[in-house]
Amino acid sequence: MRKPIESTGFTPPSGRALGSERRTAALAELVAIAGLALCTIVAATVVSVGIARADVAGNVIDNEGSMFTVALVLGVIFVAMGGVSVFTLPRHKPKKQ
Repeated sequence: MRKPIESTGFTPPSGRALGSERRTAALAELVAIAGLALCTIVAATVVSVGIARADVAGNVIDNEGSMFTVALVLGVIFVAMGGVSVFTLPRHKPKKQ
């Protein structure tokens, strides 16, 4: 029967000596970071192209510009009110033991 894994992630198991595993872990982390960065760039590009092709804001502004302006101003006001309300919440104080 195999021993259960004590820790997860890129660190080598505790029973092995450090050495080439350290370089392998660093390489695995580097590949993971590069992959995540590439996927983020691809996703941002796809979303940007989709927004540009949809041109929803242009159609709304052309037809009902004043209504769009009012909705935009109200949205900014509500977001600002939400941000201000966060500062009015009571602060959590950790209990001393």
